[in-house]
Amino acid sequence: MATTAGAQPETTTLQEQAKRHLWMHFTRMGAYVDADVPIIVRADGCYVWDEHGKRYFDGLSALFCCNLGHGRVDIAQAGADQAKELDFYSTWSYAHPRAIELAAKIASLAPGDLNRVFFTSGGGEAVESALKLARQYHKLTGNPNKTKVIAREVAYHGTPMGALSATGITPMRVPFEPLTPGGCHVPNTNVYRLPEGVPVESLAEAVRDRILFEGPETVSAVIMEPVQNAGGTFTPPEGYFQRVREICDEFGVLMISDEVICSWGRLGTWFGAQRYDYLPDLITTAKGITGAIAPMGALIASDKVAAPFMEGTETFLHGFTFAGHPVAAAIALATIDAYENERVLEHVRANEAGLRGMLESLRDIPIVGDVRGAGYFQSIELVKDRDTKETFDDDEAETLLRGYLSGALYEHGLICRADDRGDPVIQLSPPLIAGPEHFEEIEGVLRPVLEEGSRRLGLA
Repeated sequence: MATTAGAQPETTTLQEQAKRHLWMHFTRMGAYVDADVPIIVRADGCYVWDEHGKRYFDGLSALFCCNLGHGRVDIAQAGADQAKELDFYSTWSYAHPRAIELAAKIASLAPGDLNRVFFTSGGGEAVESALKLARQYHKLTGNPNKTKVIAREVAYHGTPMGALSATGITPMRVPFEPLTPGGCHVPNTNVYRLPEGVPVESLAEAVRDRILFEGPETVSAVIMEPVQNAGGTFTPPEGYFQRVREICDEFGVLMISDEVICSWGRLGTWFGAQRYDYLPDLITTAKGITGAIAPMGALIASDKVAAPFMEGTETFLHGFTFAGHPVAAAIALATIDAYENERVLEHVRANEAGLRGMLESLRDIPIVGDVRGAGYFQSIELVKDRDTKETFDDDEAETLLRGYLSGALYEHGLICRADDRGDPVIQLSPPLIAGPEHFEEIEGVLRPVLEEGSRRLGLA
């Protein structure tokens, strides 16, 4: 039977269609020339199922997103109900009830005077918006040369060209150079690999040193995650963010807390800045804001930063068509209600020690070098020699992570991240509804797979 251009014959399988037409993100497409694409067809609670009916524990919350677990039809229903009333209207020069209500709710939960909410469609857009807002803010306040942004090494802040200039992962930057000018980097807070004799206080002071090197009159913003994702959940030393706040104030630099991952309960608080007790000028957020039932992000600005845009003819010359979408906003409001009514943040705080304790118990495995993280956001760093902290060369890391661990963990029913952006790590961010029985299940996969990895490298 003849088919129209681009149409698929009825007998074409999902696998065939995926291999021919679907371009997956951050994926080595060549890996699936002679292998099946993993196709997830169903999800419920902390679990997902593939096309063959095999069940997996979603230890990554579908990329730090499904904080309430999967299958929350009740929350999705809020979006369907909203579509009956108002399916869509833009927030370009117009407002609608759900965007107004959601902005007010977010402002009530955000720290300090972060009262202005600028919606986006996702996290990368939120970061891009923050960087552009910082630049325009400085121009409006008489500092037009403040254009540079200081971020941390190995940090990931998104893929738009502005956000990519802040991202500190060299292999992700090189294919797209030249980048948007202005990205500068300082050491991250990986204290596990802090050189002997280097004081931990130097990590914050490096920010001041870089501002002075660049010239304070040229630096627009400092952007940091409360817990840095790439490299394996680097937590801040005591007093780190308080000192960075002081440095930003000293030089008139805006402080951006990139909370695309760390907000909405991932660290046991609404926002990561609250867990570590600092007050930024801007917060970027996304992912858990809707529990991933709909795409949405936001930039939250302090009254100080918003003030120049709230008078006369000034305009923040930036926006996105679907930002503040009424269906997504209704879902976000229902998601936040669930966080509150189901005491999800309290659950994370009560069970964080259990998750961390389970991971700490794996330290007897030779390949396990460090365990670190906060809340339901944890990592294990893998090493060749635990005593010296010697890491793997590129070939060994490739063999270990992609050649064995990633596949073995998946085959044993656990979805997590085996990552080598920095030193090799296994990263876990389970749904915030997970509890002790799930931690036992995770250990039941991690232990034998890591023990086998040690044996393969001759470490056991």
